Amino acid sequence: MILAGAHIILPDRILRAGHLRIEEGVIAEVSAQPIARRTDEEIKDLGGLYVAPGFIDLHIHGALGRDSMEASAEAFDTICRHHATGGTTALCLTTIAAPLDQILAVIAAARQYCQATPRGARVLGVHIEGPYFSPEKKGAHLPSMLRNPDPAEWRQLLEHAGMITQMTLAPELPGALPLIEALVRHEIIASAGHSDAWDEEIAAAFAHGLRHATHTFNCMSMSRRRGPYRTAGVLEFVLSEPEILCEVIADGRHVSPTLLRLLCRAKGADGIALITDATAGAGLPPESHFKLGEIACVVRDGVALTEDGTTLAGSTSSMIRGVRNMVELGGLSLADAVQMASLNPARALGIDTHKGSIAPGMDADLVILTPDIEVRETWVGGQPCHTAQKSG
Repeated sequence: MILAGAHIILPDRILRAGHLRIEEGVIAEVSAQPIARRTDEEIKDLGGLYVAPGFIDLHIHGALGRDSMEASAEAFDTICRHHATGGTTALCLTTIAAPLDQILAVIAAARQYCQATPRGARVLGVHIEGPYFSPEKKGAHLPSMLRNPDPAEWRQLLEHAGMITQMTLAPELPGALPLIEALVRHEIIASAGHSDAWDEEIAAAFAHGLRHATHTFNCMSMSRRRGPYRTAGVLEFVLSEPEILCEVIADGRHVSPTLLRLLCRAKGADGIALITDATAGAGLPPESHFKLGEIACVVRDGVALTEDGTTLAGSTSSMIRGVRNMVELGGLSLADAVQMASLNPARALGIDTHKGSIAPGMDADLVILTPDIEVRETWVGGQPCHTAQKSG
């Protein structure tokens, strides 16, 4: 297959009216000049559309009423197919604060699901969000499920390290620092989130290897007074530290345009990873009801809220919405916004040798975009898995 006449979003620039050859699910050639067609090779003329590397969502709970915690192939299928419509070609199924046996069940089901042929986005593994959270920053997680890190528990999780992509935890909790060290040894992303840490507590976590922040601005401590003095919280520390990659939910609701611009100026194109944090409400119509664990939630005003309307409960967003908002609200170039949705997450996961950018030898996980930054097609492994209906 040759994709011809496309504006190809490369790691360092946009190649205008470029050409791309795909062979056996891998990008074989990228050229500014037309590529000679071989016998029986199909040419697809994209006529000025954009081709971007597939989006990688580090943090996703569900879609269309289904949740990762169901630990079933049917739920995973629904989630992966839905999010492919937003340009996601690979994702990390994300848990909530729950009993150990339920988290282990998600890991086991995800391992089995990864062996099947994908019918949407590929599952890369499981992001364990909780249960080691601050009660002060619990978000939409049950307080009864929150607890301090216990080696007897987390060692059982780390027996499945190959399937765990990330763990979000509050680094100020007793026992958190040894856990962070263990995560780093097992090449699992240790991420600060749902945390009420003071400056010195997040600094200690950084010294022990933490290099990631979960949904920046949301459920994290900020600058405040301690006695007569003002000190930083998690937010200011992660904004000021160049080595920390900051996730952000760029749905225009979780983080205001002003805060998005602040994040971009503080971290630059290399320091941000777009996520959806989408829950089961993603893809459902307004006023639809669903559950996040045992917490009743509703889709309203373009987000997911707890049923009483007091707390955000993840999002209903898509990766393409985040990319578009980073351009329209954050003031970024399309190339920089795409990097935050593809290459940066791939680097965080250590898979940037074969995913996250367009170059020879990389997986042909691609998103074909219209000039107004809408998804026309999503390709996984060189095969289309979603094609948008054309209006009119």
